Amino acid sequence: MAKGIEIREAHFPGRAQIDAYGNGGFRFADMSHRGSILCLPSGIHGWDLSEGEPLTVSSLYKVLDEASGIEVLLVGTGQNLKPIPAEVKAALKAKGISSDPMSTGAAVRTYNIMLAESRAVAVALIAV
Repeated sequence: MAKGIEIREAHFPGRAQIDAYGNGGFRFADMSHRGSILCLPSGIHGWDLSEGEPLTVSSLYKVLDEASGIEVLLVGTGQNLKPIPAEVKAALKAKGISSDPMSTGAAVRTYNIMLAESRAVAVALIAV
């Protein structure tokens, strides 16, 4: 029985610091990923959101599903800081998650520090 190419959802099962970002992707745990990512307690997931697309409650469903392990969500909004829409902030707050928007570079640096401190942090990073 011949096997074709298996396409799987992008997922790294663990927490890892972000080693590098830019050129449309990220490097972590001796791997790389093109596109945006969510770094959650369950691991690092590919995230189907690009710079310029609106941040919505539905685009953060994985974050909301794992809310019990997250106190702070950093949102890397791309090259520039963009505010988090009110309905997204409200949905996160309802699950006990505070949210903080910043440029993707600032979010990577802040996430790495908070992760090293073993804080209950997650990050949504739009690729730059």
